[in-house]
Amino acid sequence: MTNVSKTVASIGLSAIKDMAARAARREGSVSLAWGVPSFRTPQAIRTAAADALARDPEAGKYTLPDGLPALRQAAAADHLARSGHPVCGDANIIASAGNMEAGQVVLRALLDPGDEVIVTDPCFASHLLQIKLAGGKAVFWPMREADGWRADVGALEALVTHRTKALLLVTPSNPTGTVFPRADLEAIAKLAARHGLLVIADDPYSRFVYDAADAAAFCHPASVPGLRQRLVYLFTFSKCYAMSGWRLGYMVVPDWLKPEVMKVHDANLICPPRISQIAGIAALTHKADHVAEFRNALAARRSLICQRLDRLAHAFRYVRPQGAYYVFPKILAPHADSYSFALDLLEKAGVSTTPGSAFGPSGEHHLRMAYCVEEDQINQAFDRLDRFFG
Repeated sequence: MTNVSKTVASIGLSAIKDMAARAARREGSVSLAWGVPSFRTPQAIRTAAADALARDPEAGKYTLPDGLPALRQAAAADHLARSGHPVCGDANIIASAGNMEAGQVVLRALLDPGDEVIVTDPCFASHLLQIKLAGGKAVFWPMREADGWRADVGALEALVTHRTKALLLVTPSNPTGTVFPRADLEAIAKLAARHGLLVIADDPYSRFVYDAADAAAFCHPASVPGLRQRLVYLFTFSKCYAMSGWRLGYMVVPDWLKPEVMKVHDANLICPPRISQIAGIAALTHKADHVAEFRNALAARRSLICQRLDRLAHAFRYVRPQGAYYVFPKILAPHADSYSFALDLLEKAGVSTTPGSAFGPSGEHHLRMAYCVEEDQINQAFDRLDRFFG
């Protein structure tokens, strides 16, 4: 049809969801494509929601667009506890429908057509779609695979132009699992100050850093003093609270930016579901004993998927991820491109992965494999890959 937006017509469905949907249509396939954690939402959160539905006549109604005051207060306390940075629930926090909605409304509030956002390369695939839908242009900042997917901070300055509005990062990274050290974040803060840029930190995975040395080196972006006044911090409950289907997160934004983001947020969503916000209050105010359990299970799954990849060294080479729950191996087996290779694995081996090309130019000739699934699913997938590659 000719009346579809040219911008929308020019993009495709996220490759992550595309491959997950293809796997769902192929009977008997095993999916490592979508990063949906296998864990159940913890009991205290489920109980709080059930009690509210049974007893609270307001539980099914709207809230104000920035969310329930109790949720924003709990989010401010959570942010302070994890970053050391005090913020105000009224002036700085907005409840969002996860980080997907948060990222979209922040970018819509910041960008005019042709404005630029610097993204890591590889980056989270959906960020590229969000930037384009907001009228912006993604500028790729290559990560160095030979150096464990570390950032080349010295290359960042040359990427900034008069159209640059923000730098968008995820730490630990999706898809590589890389953790940005404090020195890199401090360098980013100095660059952002020189050029008047915002830094958008999308945080689904900071609770999932595995080795002791990496966990000790992890730096919350808001703990860097020079970054705080230029930081838009996006937190989602999806991963560390196993609440992906509840669609809940919170944004921490500078006080001058909150009214502008609220305009887009209200027009886009009004508010996340009240019942999800009630569940979020329980998540933030109960002891999060489950997080260590989740992290230990994911660490074991990381070890398993790396062991299985080691047995396929003729087909893949990988960098061991520091955090999140993805591994991003380079394809050594004969192939034309990562997309056709991923389709071959699905159709011929019955294993769904995500083609690396979806994550930026440096992602080509790679695959993203999610290890947030159960161990038997990882083993089943790799038993099939063992047979496929011989």
